[in-house]
Amino acid sequence: MKELLRVLLPLLVWLASFSAIYGLHGLGCASGWTEVALPVMSLFRWVLFLAWSATIFFQLLLLLALRTQRFDTTSSFIRRLSITNSWTALIATFWTLYPIAVSSTCG
Repeated sequence: MKELLRVLLPLLVWLASFSAIYGLHGLGCASGWTEVALPVMSLFRWVLFLAWSATIFFQLLLLLALRTQRFDTTSSFIRRLSITNSWTALIATFWTLYPIAVSSTCG
């Protein structure tokens, strides 16, 4: 069971963050966060950018943790698969959430 969690966790984190950031986008549009001016950009942009940045940071931590002895496994296949999935989730986090965090606006 531990090996299954090790393999799936990075992609599950990506899935949860994808849903959460798109949910934040809807909440921000409905709540008028685009109207709240803060230094450099609006509250809407800050929240989305910080959520995206935190997700990337968390994915990096997960990648590093999966490479340590503490979370190691006896199977080299599981180790390679989990690290590959972690890289995939990190790239997916950057690629799929960049447009919503940086260039998205309320219609």
